[in-house]
Amino acid sequence: MAITRPDHAAPVPSAAPAVAAGRRWSAQQRSEALFALWLVLPALATIAFVAFFPLGRAVWLSLWRINLRFANTPRTWQGLDNYQQILSDDRFYNALRVTGTVAAATVALEFVLGLAFALVINRSFPGRGLTRAAVLVPWALTTVVAAKVWQLVYQTEYGVMNRILSDLGIVSSYEPWLANSNLALWALIGADVWKTTPFVALLLLAGLQLIPGDLNEASALDGATAWQSFWRITLPLLKPTILVTLLFRLIDAARMFDLPVVLTNGGPGRATETLTLYSYRTLFQNLSFGYGSALAVTTFVIVLLLCFVFIRVLGAPVGEGGGR
Repeated sequence: MAITRPDHAAPVPSAAPAVAAGRRWSAQQRSEALFALWLVLPALATIAFVAFFPLGRAVWLSLWRINLRFANTPRTWQGLDNYQQILSDDRFYNALRVTGTVAAATVALEFVLGLAFALVINRSFPGRGLTRAAVLVPWALTTVVAAKVWQLVYQTEYGVMNRILSDLGIVSSYEPWLANSNLALWALIGADVWKTTPFVALLLLAGLQLIPGDLNEASALDGATAWQSFWRITLPLLKPTILVTLLFRLIDAARMFDLPVVLTNGGPGRATETLTLYSYRTLFQNLSFGYGSALAVTTFVIVLLLCFVFIRVLGAPVGEGGGR
């Protein structure tokens, strides 16, 4: 029996039109998207005015030579000369060193202490609520009040710090903590660690409470020690919270201003002068708005690059652990 072949094969239906059609927005979807855009437009305009406009204005001012100390001084175009001056500014490099030391030391110490506090207050024990409230007291104080308190603690003649260290036999004579250039920076670091460790502990505690308790119980039944459960279960699941916490603290420490202003005023000499404090003095004390704006923009770029590197280094393991 002969089999007849059709001259033209039946066309195979293509899924491309259906996919393309599925990607098109309907009139209702376009209307909803436009309505949502109108709702968020005031917020976007506010952010642009509050954040981006001052930043753009600072960039523009950094390209000029503007000194308001002398009324007859004309405004002259500098281009990138202000930024070239920064590269040869020893005071800028000193402020950069101080800021880097403070940021590295405070973030590291606050993370270790904050994680320890978070692990303790995450457990159930009598008086846990009161303990949590007590831990948050230093963070609840305003920075100016905390700085004044630590000025009394570090006072040479009757300060609590010298008295305690002398009674313990650690120091033989009272130390001028805030007048010694070798000690003032560490005094600043100690005050900031005391002030901000509760904030780190609070964020890490929130991350710990999101971890199911069944995981640690199951690991204990399998014979895992407390250290193994922490290292293999708690810490990996806490990595996203750790990243956010360290990032917040890094940004905050890199732009530290109020604590050194009140506690040491950047002294003795320039031993505790941070980048933001140097920029402030150039802008509002020396009234050099062009060079001060260049310092402010440079500080912003340094913090931005530092955060980018931080996210790239610590964010990759977090993303890989999330099953990406």
